[in-house]
Amino acid sequence: MLISALCDYYDVLAKKGLLCPEGYSNVKVHYLIALNPDGTIADIIDWQVTETVKDKKGKEKETKNPRIVVMPKRTEKPGIDANYIEHRPLYIFGLNPDADRFTTEDRTGKARKSHAVFVEANIKLIEGIDSPVVNAYRAFIQNWTPEAECENPQLLKLGKSYTGSGYAFCLSGRTDLLLHDDPEIKSRFEALNVQNSDAKDSFTAQCAITGKTMPIAKIHGKISGMGNATGSVLIGYNDDAFCSYNNGSSYNSNVSELAANKYVQALNYLASSKAHRILIDDIRVLFWAADGSERNDDIMAMLLSQDSAQGADEVNNRLKNLMSAAREGRVVADELKTDGIDPNVDFYIVGIMPNVARLALKFIYRKRFGDILQNIAQHQNDMQVDKELKPVPLWKIKRELISPKSSNAKVDTALMSKIFEAIVNGTQYPEYLLSTVVMRVKTDADIKVNYESFCIRAGIIKACINRKSRYTKKKEELTLALNTENTNPAYLCGRLFAALEKLQREASGDLNRTIKDAYFASASSRPVLVFPKIIKLAQNHLKKLESQGRRIFFDKLIGDIMLMLDDGFPESLNLTQQGNFIIGYYQQYQSFFEKNENKNNTTISEEE
Repeated sequence: MLISALCDYYDVLAKKGLLCPEGYSNVKVHYLIALNPDGTIADIIDWQVTETVKDKKGKEKETKNPRIVVMPKRTEKPGIDANYIEHRPLYIFGLNPDADRFTTEDRTGKARKSHAVFVEANIKLIEGIDSPVVNAYRAFIQNWTPEAECENPQLLKLGKSYTGSGYAFCLSGRTDLLLHDDPEIKSRFEALNVQNSDAKDSFTAQCAITGKTMPIAKIHGKISGMGNATGSVLIGYNDDAFCSYNNGSSYNSNVSELAANKYVQALNYLASSKAHRILIDDIRVLFWAADGSERNDDIMAMLLSQDSAQGADEVNNRLKNLMSAAREGRVVADELKTDGIDPNVDFYIVGIMPNVARLALKFIYRKRFGDILQNIAQHQNDMQVDKELKPVPLWKIKRELISPKSSNAKVDTALMSKIFEAIVNGTQYPEYLLSTVVMRVKTDADIKVNYESFCIRAGIIKACINRKSRYTKKKEELTLALNTENTNPAYLCGRLFAALEKLQREASGDLNRTIKDAYFASASSRPVLVFPKIIKLAQNHLKKLESQGRRIFFDKLIGDIMLMLDDGFPESLNLTQQGNFIIGYYQQYQSFFEKNENKNNTTISEEE
């Protein structure tokens, strides 16, 4: 499905002029080699584009970036293999940098060999062509002797940038006369490309993508921007054990050269575009609308890559609108139509992880755009533990899965993938998510966790429990705010613990250690062992309260909760019940700080 979808996307992008036509590829060019009519180098011109960008602190700075030009398709073969209209300095000049000069010498003789194949290939390409820039190029190829140019001043002025840069040719004084844009060069290359393709002793079979009998690609192109400096392949065979039916290399995949070229270009386009990718740990997540709609792509990029940086307000507003629609029972698709967005477009989300040998596909989803946004809105609503809508980005969820005591802990990539899958598809969250967050709450009970973190953890627990109930056709027990009618024993125990802790704080003032620090983890696992002890302590705390009204308030609250525990305190609580305990604790404790016309309380602060 992935390769077929990428081929279709290539066709869409090619119609828009965003991808190269067949037989061509994009090349990064830093310098123009300006040639005199006799083929000598008049100048090497810095052709980079200067852009002003802002750093993380908002300060503007200028950066130089190479120009992207369309040239005859670059070679993907390993070893020495020249391109038509070469851009690599080792091939063009046959020289290696050596201190303050250049040399043709190296251990394998690669410089000499590279220049030799460059000369041979390009002399063949320009044979019989007569134009000013081509004639100058021919003279350069025929007259350039690497051994005699080891101290060429034009090359020496490049310094360290010589090696890693890309080059193009032009006529001196005419930067508009570029060699790779010459009409006769293009015509000759396209003719040679067809001729070489026809002359190939290629393996022909039915292409698994097009369904037609075509030449099958032996080696697939590399994908850049995936964490490997040299690029990685999506399809490749590096061991005979993976081959079958006497088919070597990538002939086993039955993907035609045409389809391979299309999917590689489309995948490279997505991987290089910030509007089409996000990073979840080591997984590169790529996404696109099947019809190439930039509006749909922009909205998804905004929602998936939301963070505390630029555009956070716009992200939150967009999410809040979607969440309101979902919460009120309105269809999210209707909200999109009012913005002129087609909710019925097929949308793809792909997770790819770099590997030693090739890229590993971790997941691929294809759904209607409106359905994905509906699921994102439902996820955000499930995460809410406050009446005020507060979207929770994925990076904050990830943050709460790591102990604040740790400086280098990582979240399992497989877990993040499963969470992402649940968000996109609207399915159950992984069971391990609930166990991880419950463990974090219990383990961190004795350290100071800020209010936002505790809210997000409570939201994750509530979302996991409610979504599991929803998919097992059970009634959702956990509401947005405190539910005094909830008779779940674990929930009641959590409420009771919050009441006892609040009582202790009011009775004893500022404390270095409360019952939460000492007993929270054990109370949420084995209530029957802990609560008799802390209820006994509560009697002393009640006596310390100076306000008669507060004594009555806490006495009644504790009594009401205990009356609802018909069968007494549970002996033990399983994982889901521990989650209920935590939500009961959070909601009861939060209720003490809600604004009330009859109380002077204010909303809880982060210091609490």
